[in-house]
Amino acid sequence: MMGPAHSLSGAAAWLGVGAATAAAGHPMPWPVLVVGALICAGAALAPDLDHRSATISRAFGPLSRWLCEVVDKLSYAVYKATRTRSDPRRSGGHRTLTHTALWAVAIGAGGSLLAISGGRWAVLGILFVHLVLAVEGLLWRAARVSSDVLVWLLGASCAWILAGVLDQPGNGANWLFEAPGQEYMWLGLPIVLGALVHDVGDALTVSGCPILWPLPIKKKRWYPIGPPKALRFRAGSWVEVRVLMPAFMVLGGFGAAAALNVI
Repeated sequence: MMGPAHSLSGAAAWLGVGAATAAAGHPMPWPVLVVGALICAGAALAPDLDHRSATISRAFGPLSRWLCEVVDKLSYAVYKATRTRSDPRRSGGHRTLTHTALWAVAIGAGGSLLAISGGRWAVLGILFVHLVLAVEGLLWRAARVSSDVLVWLLGASCAWILAGVLDQPGNGANWLFEAPGQEYMWLGLPIVLGALVHDVGDALTVSGCPILWPLPIKKKRWYPIGPPKALRFRAGSWVEVRVLMPAFMVLGGFGAAAALNVI
């Protein structure tokens, strides 16, 4: 999938989680719903850190381009070190390490650990990074014609405002994890979900996605999970733009309405 579809699917997924928790009798505070949806939209771009031409590579200027090159080389090294004879030879690391469930859980756990150990500035950093990515994904047309500095300023100002809102009593700093010292531990959940939604989206395309690495499947450690080939599509095709993206918007709208008890 392309960046906008990934971000839309991430936001819709978190709003769906909000609807599910409301139906179970444990509704999210509205700031958690909003912040989680934005983080999930941004995190849904993060697995493409292994792709030098992806949306995330442009999000933070030279820093993100350099990081994508490093992650691409790391992913390729891990692929070569763990591939079986049945896995095909590759020339790069795209859709390998960062496109696995193991990676998604690891970065989510890292986000939670950073949030509970790093204090307010760590929370602001997590929000800033993911809000910039959410702008790049959800508002990609505007972001393309705008300057990077304006996007960064928008991400920073929104991160500051939303962190202040979450800090207010009852607004969700300790949502789900209520023990002292576990404030903002939940921030790792939309990070995990966003990465997994990205992987599922890529699994629907013609190349599939090795979500279950390192489990061997059909003698391949990097087996590309996906539906039957007749049901797959090419990234950026009309199926993605005219069917899936509108569907994500509709599902996200229903999820938000249900999460807020509007319907």
